[in-house]
Amino acid sequence: MMILRDRLGGNGSGVEVFMLRRASTMEFAPRMMVFPGGGVDSRDADPSLPWAGPSPAQWGRLLLADEATARELVVAAVREVFEECGVLLAGPDVDSVVGDVSGPRWQAERAALLSRELSLAQMLIGRELVLRSDLLRARAHWITPKFEPKRYDTRFFAAQLPAGQIADDQTSEADHADWADPVRLLEDYASGSALMLPPTVVCVEQVAAAGSVAQLLAGQVQMEPVTPVLTQTDDGLVIRCVLGAGQLPVATP
Repeated sequence: MMILRDRLGGNGSGVEVFMLRRASTMEFAPRMMVFPGGGVDSRDADPSLPWAGPSPAQWGRLLLADEATARELVVAAVREVFEECGVLLAGPDVDSVVGDVSGPRWQAERAALLSRELSLAQMLIGRELVLRSDLLRARAHWITPKFEPKRYDTRFFAAQLPAGQIADDQTSEADHADWADPVRLLEDYASGSALMLPPTVVCVEQVAAAGSVAQLLAGQVQMEPVTPVLTQTDDGLVIRCVLGAGQLPVATP
């Protein structure tokens, strides 16, 4: 999930994105700069979860997935971003979003979600909130290359930071978490001082090219899956990605 905000000062001066640097002890992608995210939990399929916005069936058509899978993906995205950086894309009704969610009770429920003692459906029902699926935008679908020993099938989403909420660094999976200037992050990536996987690079390039959060969220993206492949070029071996409409090219050495 790309959590976005207009750069402080506004006036179309660009967009910032919340990034985590995975701890060096992580088995997968250690020290990599990533977006908040994670895997689907079986309880993400709970049909009792209060829902507002485009239905799971509508999301399925957008994500090129069946309705059940689409429900799980959207719920997992909302749950994981709350677990990892304390941002909650939910509200008391279809027209509003919760504000500050940093209080002690919120933090206790966040910890219970992380330990799987509580499901997102249970938390929202207890709080009399609805998941706001209309706040999310689908941005990409990447599948790990065939040569990798461990493979992932991943959707990327984007959403604007809700007013009154604060993205934080209270996750054990990262040793650094903060708002990033995408242009500077890409410069650090080019120099080797920041590490990113190809899907992250492409998404950060899109953020860097946007003048505002509204402009980025309004863009249409083709949700065909992208699987990088190893390709030998005159300059050496690269990972090459064939991208759809609205996505930028990347070739990673």
